[in-house]
Amino acid sequence: MSNIQKLRSNQSKAPPAPALVTINAPDNREPLTVALVQINNSFSGQNYLPYAAGLLQAYAGRYAAHPERYTFALPIYSRIPVQEAVDRLLGVDVIGFSAYVWNIRISLEIARRIKAQRPETLIVFGGPQVPDRAEAFLREHRFVDLVCHGEGEAVFLGILENFPSRTWENVPSVSYFAPDGAFVNRPRAERLRDIGVVPSPYLEQVFEPLMAANPDEKWLILWETNRGCPFQCTFCDWGSAIAAKVSQFDIDRLLKEVDWFAQKHIEFIFCCDANYGMLPRDYEITRYVADIKAKTGYPRALSVQNTKNGTERAYKVQKLLSDAGLNKGVAISLQSVDPGTLEAIKRQNISTASFQELQRRFTRDRVETYSDLILGLPGETYETFADGVARVIENGQHNRIQFNNLSILPNAEMGDPAYQKKYGMVTVETGIINIHGSLAETTEEIVEMQDLVIATASMPHEDWVRTRTYCWMTALLHFDKVLQIPLIALHETCGVGYRELIEAFLGDVERYPAVARIKHFFEDKARDIQAGGAEYCHSREWLDIFWPADEYVLIELCVHGRLQAFYDEAEALLAELLRSRGLALPADILHEAVTLNRSLMKLPFQSADLEVETRYNMWQFYRAALTGEQIPLDERATVNRIDRTSVRYESWETWYREVIWYGNKKGAYLYGNDPVERELAGHY
Repeated sequence: MSNIQKLRSNQSKAPPAPALVTINAPDNREPLTVALVQINNSFSGQNYLPYAAGLLQAYAGRYAAHPERYTFALPIYSRIPVQEAVDRLLGVDVIGFSAYVWNIRISLEIARRIKAQRPETLIVFGGPQVPDRAEAFLREHRFVDLVCHGEGEAVFLGILENFPSRTWENVPSVSYFAPDGAFVNRPRAERLRDIGVVPSPYLEQVFEPLMAANPDEKWLILWETNRGCPFQCTFCDWGSAIAAKVSQFDIDRLLKEVDWFAQKHIEFIFCCDANYGMLPRDYEITRYVADIKAKTGYPRALSVQNTKNGTERAYKVQKLLSDAGLNKGVAISLQSVDPGTLEAIKRQNISTASFQELQRRFTRDRVETYSDLILGLPGETYETFADGVARVIENGQHNRIQFNNLSILPNAEMGDPAYQKKYGMVTVETGIINIHGSLAETTEEIVEMQDLVIATASMPHEDWVRTRTYCWMTALLHFDKVLQIPLIALHETCGVGYRELIEAFLGDVERYPAVARIKHFFEDKARDIQAGGAEYCHSREWLDIFWPADEYVLIELCVHGRLQAFYDEAEALLAELLRSRGLALPADILHEAVTLNRSLMKLPFQSADLEVETRYNMWQFYRAALTGEQIPLDERATVNRIDRTSVRYESWETWYREVIWYGNKKGAYLYGNDPVERELAGHY
């Protein structure tokens, strides 16, 4: 018997139907029309099926006293003009909005206009963006009749069943204003003890009409295998929203959903679990997905949030995802490596050491990873952050560190004004922009906003600018591979720390104009963000999308013919650093490292392969360092043959897209990297 068969045979029988709230309505109720709105961002022109809306509809269809009374309109699932959405929703009796940071403003504007034209429509808001303390939210948005807190399936059905009387005193987990104007916050319902009572919208055919009505969509999928998170990170509303206990959907349901995804030719699945790989069965689920992909070609990617504490199981799950081609890099979600910061954000129970061990193992096995660090966390200083970045690189992270700006979510502990005051957190409201997203996404009539942290008591404004600049310079030099070979060579042979190497490009560099230009660009961009500017840099000429500042600089160096000047200055600057440290190193080692790195950069319009002769085994030395091996840098004459023609980039546009954009996660900027696959804008 296979492990999957064992899991299926050991699962319990179908869970009993949940108890419903008391219904204050006669049995002869009129039919009711219902619409659900879950507006998701588009990613490279693709959209998610509205999973949260599907759960509400599937639950109502299963457990309503008289489900035939409810007619569900097709859900609104993507950003369309507000008036178009209003026109589609007018005449509906009940409209439920699923709200998060990326859709709250457009959802509120749609609701406001509907209420103005048809006051009798019941407007209900739920989702993570609805504040737990909802009185101020409801006072500001009086067109919202009810808000739901926590799990919504049973609560929304309770609202539907009590709609005829419009009395909500028997519906838990809702807030509203009573007829006399008093604010009412009903007690929270107990979490579902067995989430198996919630039907699968995929298997219940909830989405079939929507998919039939939109035959040209290439759908993306949200998928739950469990709910719950045992961690309470203060920047996250995941654990606080669903408490600690983890509940599981039964294995048979999950495997049938995987079959459904393959049958529908779904390419990309985003797993919503907070800690995938935590449960013993997760490996077998992953194996099943891999087997289905091998048989059918679908799904092509399964993106998961790795369990917070690295375990043998987490390693095996991620290794399997990599071997099956289901992921494009393993996320090592450190967020910070400073003990004081980890305590302030309640991650001190998450083992940094186990993350580092996972990093070393994946590096040794040549499994690509990327690490997450958050800029602006409470307690973090420039010194601790810069040291932490260097530690992560020294531990073997040569592929990518994603430097994320900290934003505030309303129901996270960090959203509490008292918490922000304690740590001196300063925020600015700025528009939400997808990395590599198009300008069109930011010029809609409704722009979604976020609260970014741009200073703290431990990282004042100028230190934040300095830290943000350090992040971009690290990304450009090391992770965009512009100078990775010489940086690794100097670190390994001379013992110069990565922080010192990066900071050499951030000090007094005015005598190096190309380097100084980059430094000042990064500083100006950081201050622009502090003033409410965009997180990324838009270029109409370069695919008309938003680029991270480091990628923007790399493109500019290449397009405007400044790359060689930069390399000349970089070599002189690094040589000066070595002299200032009193470090003796044969000059040709640094020169060969810089020359080889420059020759390996992927560029458009290459018409011939290249041979680069070196006195040292520089390429072998560098490649060994990437995988944690240690081989000596020997004086060994080597001819390095660089294949620049097997994959060619015949236009700047192709190069922007396939090298700079698609190569981001894998850092595939040098010849000799494996080919990269298409990336979805914003999916990081």
